[in-house]
Amino acid sequence: MSGATDLWTLAVIVGLAAVTVLTRCFFFILDRPWTMPRWAHRALHYAPVAALAGVVAPEVVMQQGHLVATWQDARLFAALAGALLYFWRHSVLLTILGGMAVYLPLHLAQGW
Repeated sequence: MSGATDLWTLAVIVGLAAVTVLTRCFFFILDRPWTMPRWAHRALHYAPVAALAGVVAPEVVMQQGHLVATWQDARLFAALAGALLYFWRHSVLLTILGGMAVYLPLHLAQGW
């Protein structure tokens, strides 16, 4: 390694540390209270649902990077059962338990 490489590495570490400290302390550095715009505050209510859908939906409808080609997939039935249970009882725990109660027999016994 040369001296320039070590200097570059040190500069990157210092720069990343500065950005981290600035972004984490941004709200403490300001001299007045900061409020979010109403539209941004309202949009943050949908962020967890959108993130969850972005993670769960591809896992349910895709297998090894391709769309599921057959209806004989345990994940489809488990997701449907979980969604129906959630809309019926509004319980996350019941959704998980019901979805797994449908998924496991189909996956283990049927081999789906």
